[in-house]
Amino acid sequence: MPYSSNKIVHDLAPQLALQRLKEGNFRFLNNLNKNHDLLEMVNETKDGQWPFAAILSCMDSRTAVELVFDQGLGDVFSVRVAGNVIGINILGSLEYATAFADSKLIVVLGHTGCGAIKGACDNVKAGNLTSLLSNILPAVEQVQHIKGERNSQNKEFIEAVAVENVKQSVRQILEQSSIIRTLVEQGKVGIAPAIYDVANGKVTFLESDAVIK
Repeated sequence: MPYSSNKIVHDLAPQLALQRLKEGNFRFLNNLNKNHDLLEMVNETKDGQWPFAAILSCMDSRTAVELVFDQGLGDVFSVRVAGNVIGINILGSLEYATAFADSKLIVVLGHTGCGAIKGACDNVKAGNLTSLLSNILPAVEQVQHIKGERNSQNKEFIEAVAVENVKQSVRQILEQSSIIRTLVEQGKVGIAPAIYDVANGKVTFLESDAVIK
């Protein structure tokens, strides 16, 4: 299928965009990746782009979304920040992706073994990192059902906070961006939290907390 077929994004429903990412991760897990002709993609996208999804992920070097979802140049917007936290610049980027570039799906992608989550759980304070990690503290406080130490030594606690953090980020996007909230209410855009397992490459979508009409 020629790369230019990605222009069909304008007719893609949010649920189909989600399915497209699931299929990409399946190919990644099973070493069935598409044969991406990167130079052809450069040529096809030189005059424009049609990303069908915007993925907010952590800056962790193991979570390159184009790889784990087996996508090519121009297929997705990749918005990256430590701890996949929400801020005004992140919201503006996601608003551009959905309201102006016609992306159909926002994914908030956390991951296992996240250093930012560990730092928040350990209440690390260091320069500007202090402010960034403060965005994760509500998720730390919300997780009360895990037994044992409430710090980075408790792996079960860390992973529970990572899950709660992506759920809270989804809620914050909807609460803090009237543009995205309206698009979601109209069924033009969907939003979903997910967790990437750095040990095996699998992305698990938390579909009970997704908002896709």
